[in-house]
Amino acid sequence: MDAYASFLERKRMVDPMTGLDNVPDLPNFLFPHQRDIVAWALRRGRAAIFAGTGLGKTAMELVWGDEVAKHTGKPVLIFAPLAVSQQHIREADKFGLSARIVKDQGECADGVNVTNYQKIEHFDLTAFGGIVLDESSILKSTNGHYRTRLIEECRNVPFRLAATATPAPNDFMELGNHAEFLGVMSYTDMLATFFVHDGGETQKWRLKGHAENEFWKWMASWSVMLRQPSDLGYPNDGYDLPPLKQTQHHVAADYAPSLDTGLLFPVEAHTLQERIAARRDTVEERVALAASITPEDRPFVWWCNLNAEADALTKAVPGSVNLHGGLKDIEKERILVDFSEGRIRVLVTKPSLAGFGMNWQHCADTGFVGLNDSFEQVFQAIRRFWRFGQTKPVNVHFIAAETEGAVVANLRRKEADAERMAAAMVKHMADLSSVEVRGMARTVADYNPKQPVIIPEFLRRAA
Repeated sequence: MDAYASFLERKRMVDPMTGLDNVPDLPNFLFPHQRDIVAWALRRGRAAIFAGTGLGKTAMELVWGDEVAKHTGKPVLIFAPLAVSQQHIREADKFGLSARIVKDQGECADGVNVTNYQKIEHFDLTAFGGIVLDESSILKSTNGHYRTRLIEECRNVPFRLAATATPAPNDFMELGNHAEFLGVMSYTDMLATFFVHDGGETQKWRLKGHAENEFWKWMASWSVMLRQPSDLGYPNDGYDLPPLKQTQHHVAADYAPSLDTGLLFPVEAHTLQERIAARRDTVEERVALAASITPEDRPFVWWCNLNAEADALTKAVPGSVNLHGGLKDIEKERILVDFSEGRIRVLVTKPSLAGFGMNWQHCADTGFVGLNDSFEQVFQAIRRFWRFGQTKPVNVHFIAAETEGAVVANLRRKEADAERMAAAMVKHMADLSSVEVRGMARTVADYNPKQPVIIPEFLRRAA
């Protein structure tokens, strides 16, 4: 019978709660949806919060960490992107919570400690009662350095929290890596259980038809997903986004008729190599246009794709500062903090360097002087400004060469696709997550056998 009970246990598709049996009263500064999500995450013990930008993930992380530290008697460590750790401390100070920035294990103390991912080498993660991953999309890569180390070293940490904006729709790799970090199920087991390989490409997986409902039930047992409070049945009061205006600018390409091609006029790029060539050939023209539309009296961020764009734009816009990959981490952090606090007015950088985690509601104007084909990077960069808490209309400029092809149109198509898919994900999980977070009803597995096993007579005699 023990073997049969073990078999039934393996059939469970709902990850059990391993956290607090009794959650204490949580701070009143939390909004209702935040308070209930934190309480649920504390009961879960190991949980993911997939919440849209501006829904209060930082406050939820800090309160969760504070309660875990009290419960375990061990310190809690929050990992955040570069300079975002400073935002956590400002949030903690605003709400009267205790938190400190630390650079290594020796600086850690009781309560909540905050550091950035680049310093992971300086910590013994097994010494903490809880680990929090802010902007946990860092787990996206299946073979990334941070992903592997975080999963392996946090395996025995009793409390784990991952928090990021709604994950990339249909990016099941990202969901699987979150499940593996939280100890719910390995990435490979998730694929084998719920998915079927679709076609010749190794990254193409789709949900098995008969497993779709079970997949979303499983997801709702360890994660909560929302783009606005009403997704879980809460009022949206105070969560209205301001208008977003996106303006596309084209610059003419300097082109001479070619005897080699026989073409009198430039032809739109179609391949990635052609688009890169079109961008390199029009750096001067795009930078000149960008400089001409940069306001002189308010903050602005220019996002670049090529180093040449960033260097030229910094020279063309007086007082602008270029945050580039060649800087030391401490200098990158200083620049990000200085822009956040108003000491730098115009920032020039790349989405890969500053497009994740920062809260820049003080700025409502931004633009892309250079684009790549990553919708996620563009989406995240815009969300630094266009997020709950922004009080002004947000203006976004896209500058592209006429020879680059329909780059902006392609990004907008991807945005529309992502919005539809994200809405579908939330719709699938909304009722389940609402019950989990607000009702605490789905704490036992769906697979609950009632029929006793009857052992045949011939087996009894053999025994």
